[in-house]
Amino acid sequence: MKKFLFLLMLLCACMFTVNGTALAAPGDDIGWYWISSDDKYTKSYAPVEVKVEKYSDNHVPCLIKAITKTGYSFGGAKETLENYGLKDIQPTRLSYSIATVLVNPQQRTMAYVDEVFYDSAGQELWSKSSQNLKYKEINSQEFDEDFYVYIVDTVFGMGEVERSKADDRWLMLWQKTDKDGGTVHSMADTTTMRFHDDDNLIYWEWQEVKNPQGAVTEIRFQKKAVNLPQETEKIVRYMHWGSQGWQDLTESDTDGNYHAITKNSEGYEALTRLRVYEGDYEPWVTRYSLTSRMK
Repeated sequence: MKKFLFLLMLLCACMFTVNGTALAAPGDDIGWYWISSDDKYTKSYAPVEVKVEKYSDNHVPCLIKAITKTGYSFGGAKETLENYGLKDIQPTRLSYSIATVLVNPQQRTMAYVDEVFYDSAGQELWSKSSQNLKYKEINSQEFDEDFYVYIVDTVFGMGEVERSKADDRWLMLWQKTDKDGGTVHSMADTTTMRFHDDDNLIYWEWQEVKNPQGAVTEIRFQKKAVNLPQETEKIVRYMHWGSQGWQDLTESDTDGNYHAITKNSEGYEALTRLRVYEGDYEPWVTRYSLTSRMK
């Protein structure tokens, strides 16, 4: 699941207008910056169009507007149209899309303001504009993560792109081997790690269960809040993968409360490693903070 390829730069030209919002006038080149490509999608964004829409009282950017571009292969177009429920557009016609997005760096969230699908000739195939924005949190499993890290780095320059590609992105918290030879290991995604307030460290944790043959049988993907001084933690969101595929078990398997982390437990081993990481990388875990912890 550690999916990041080295990202290269490419500039290309484009011309569009979305729902009356000028993305680029005909013939203009807004300087698309190539982010990544695979067999389905090519992702780009326009650095010159990244704008801070809102600052906090202490002048920290807390809302960023940007424009993204996604190119589609046949497979990517087919997958996207199915996900959107658009049955009237043939995958062979969808060439690329342009979207206006808003990003909240403190919450690590992103929302689509508008989005337009185009064919290879630049003719509009479909468009959507959202009045009631739906923000989603960006983690390792989100399609939009590449966009997010580049947009935020354009404003802050704190190394989101570098951290997302780093060999040590995933911090080992604990691991164990069962009597039958099966293993469990738990890792924290350091790209998501930040202080929500002075004491609560927020991050996404990936727990992977393997049978004695080494096959993955279960994945627990959890957003956690850990209060380092009080030695307590709570699960904010819980996504589970097993025989039934991916399921959101937040409501059924969590209570939303903080619980004490007992000594001599895997949780306490994780707490110890999180404290070390926080001490070694304080500028990173306090980036974009709106509280007094920020140095």
